Amino acid sequence: MGVDVWVPRHEAEAEDLVEPADGMNWEELKACVAGCTRCELSATRNNTVFGVGNPTADWLIIGEAPGAEEDRRGEPFVGRAGKLLDEMLRAIGQSRDSVFIANILKCRPPNNRDPKPAESAACRDYLERQIELVQPRIILAVGRIAAQNLLGSDEPVGRMRGRAHELGGIPLVVTYHPAYLLRSPSQKQKSWSDLCMARRLAAERNA
Repeated sequence: MGVDVWVPRHEAEAEDLVEPADGMNWEELKACVAGCTRCELSATRNNTVFGVGNPTADWLIIGEAPGAEEDRRGEPFVGRAGKLLDEMLRAIGQSRDSVFIANILKCRPPNNRDPKPAESAACRDYLERQIELVQPRIILAVGRIAAQNLLGSDEPVGRMRGRAHELGGIPLVVTYHPAYLLRSPSQKQKSWSDLCMARRLAAERNA
């Protein structure tokens, strides 16, 4: 399955990209990510954050990048935002163990700044390969950075959510990041609508 994603490939073709992820199995890919030095973030990370969950999940959840706690623990979506994501998943009959959770970046940007285009490009084929290995029925893009990178758009989340998108033939739904919902709880109803749409699209592909 070819997945057309967010950054032109020539931007990722630097000399140090000597080991493309295409064709790797899960263990090979995880080891490659753990030892990655493709961009400057490798010099400041404590841990890479490969992703967690079911490697053959129907649902693939994609966030932005690790934060401080994720960098410390090597796991995506921990802390208060992670707990809220867990609650969101439970509301639609899923769990952290039943889905697969990954990020655009595998390393934390300093001070939680937005990823640079070169950093997203360096990580791109890792995520592409994860998508190919999981073969999800639905992708949930969580937050602005994830949605904009995956869809190659500069639209705000408010304009991208509420309708179905597609990535490499897979339905994709955009929703707000749990950290944003913690700051703006009035938007939780919109996220619930997004989750219901994603659940319906996933069920249609199961039919």
